[in-house]
Amino acid sequence: MTSQACLLLQKQLKDLCKHPVDGFSAGLVDEKNIFEWSVTIIGPPDTLYEGGFFNAIMSFPQNYPNSPPTVRFTSDIWHPNVYPDGRVCISILHPPGDDPSGYELASERWTPVHTVESIMLSIISMLSGPNDESPANVEAAKEWREKRDEFKKKVSRCVRKSQEML
Repeated sequence: MTSQACLLLQKQLKDLCKHPVDGFSAGLVDEKNIFEWSVTIIGPPDTLYEGGFFNAIMSFPQNYPNSPPTVRFTSDIWHPNVYPDGRVCISILHPPGDDPSGYELASERWTPVHTVESIMLSIISMLSGPNDESPANVEAAKEWREKRDEFKKKVSRCVRKSQEML
């Protein structure tokens, strides 16, 4: 299984190098480890995150694509769907099958057809439109709903900090 995962990840990396996708860049953290990628997401235009450069680590399991990778921001980011430790919480990164909590349909969760590109585009979409119904960061979700000005200030600080890190 590991060799299948290696081959698939090598192909996806090669495809992204040949045909870059607007909104993010990706590469290996270490050339010797195909299972750990460094990604940079460019804050989507016309969102609070516009102008930001947010770094993350994408870690793939040995049985990829049967199980989803994890994505964790290493840049500070304030968002209802990002845990305080930086882990991204979106449906397509949840294990396949039925949701034990009953919040998500199995069709919304991980399937092996997802690629690095589809995951990154989903995260970019998440930045554009937070889901505050089942937040990973309850405090951010509460601010998003009730104190939008405070939320905007925190996001602006994250964007500025990300620009300073360049």
